[in-house]
Amino acid sequence: MALVRLKKVEKIYPNKFKAVHGIDLNIKDGEFMVFVGPSGCAKSTTLRMIAGLEEITRGEIIIGDKVVNDLPPKDRGIAMVFQNYALYPHMTCYENMAFGLKLQKLPKAEIDERVRDAAKKLEITDLLDRKPKEMSGGQRQRVAVGRAIVRKPEVFLFDEPLSNLDAKLRVSMRVRITQLHQELKDAGQPATMIYVTHDQVEAMTMGDRICVLEYGVIKQVDTPINLYSKPQNKFVAGFIGSPSMNIIPSELLMDKGKVAVKVGETILHLPEKKAEKVREYVGKKVWFGIRPEHIGSHETHPEKEKYITGKISIIEQMGNEEFVHFIIDEIQYSARLISENVKETRNGKNYNFWFDMEKCHIFDYETEKNISLI
Repeated sequence: MALVRLKKVEKIYPNKFKAVHGIDLNIKDGEFMVFVGPSGCAKSTTLRMIAGLEEITRGEIIIGDKVVNDLPPKDRGIAMVFQNYALYPHMTCYENMAFGLKLQKLPKAEIDERVRDAAKKLEITDLLDRKPKEMSGGQRQRVAVGRAIVRKPEVFLFDEPLSNLDAKLRVSMRVRITQLHQELKDAGQPATMIYVTHDQVEAMTMGDRICVLEYGVIKQVDTPINLYSKPQNKFVAGFIGSPSMNIIPSELLMDKGKVAVKVGETILHLPEKKAEKVREYVGKKVWFGIRPEHIGSHETHPEKEKYITGKISIIEQMGNEEFVHFIIDEIQYSARLISENVKETRNGKNYNFWFDMEKCHIFDYETEKNISLI
């Protein structure tokens, strides 16, 4: 396969709107890279520039050892899977998968071998004689993926390929695509895959690394676990995770000789290592962040002196867990509690919560940079 490099890539439209702001990114050979971000963050635009479907304004795109800025899509060594499948309705599954190979004038026997091998990998062998209208959405998407596989491209590009599927199908297809990436690697054909999604669950479960974008700017590129546990800024912290991180304007101060964060009227002491990282911000406004699962209940934590009483406003029952939304000093928080460990929660009730300050984050109020990373 091939590495993909973006050097200072910009996209400016004729109306002067700048969609992509000088992106620098190295995607390793054989890596599964996911572009994720909210609508309008330019993730699909960036993918289309790599594919050659969108012209770049400035910078360089390199695939393998070639600068491909001026190459048409067919000469870039890429295969793309679209959101809407883009299958020919009058062709069978077999014919759709074989079409690109016929244009390359490959021998009939090789075409047949490639199509049947891809169909076997994707478990669609029994669909080869069907036309798209005779298949479900999930089956059509597998055909679209198979059409990409048979070309043996240097780079696979996926543009929100699962967004038209229902929730259950999305789960099974994301597992299948991840398995496919691993199978190709195990077979000695490591596939470089670039996958665009707005769904952070897809991003977290599929990517070797994730590139988080906001308004055409890269906010962080890292492994899923690092994005979650070590967000470099307030945007990444708030975007990654469901329910999202509690992020509240607050102030750092000294209390009883310790560095503490004041959230509303509540004072929370920081552990020693975090305190050292942020000591110079004492007396300044900051953003305080803590994930819902790092807020516990008095029923599971015996440290009574650390309890903070909040009034429950809403409880979302999720089966094995519940999302508890509560208010302290007129500030709304969310906690993620294991249902079997919690007996007393109900709307309107006062309840004692425990904040795991070892896991909290402090962000600069102006730059929004995470100043508490250890």
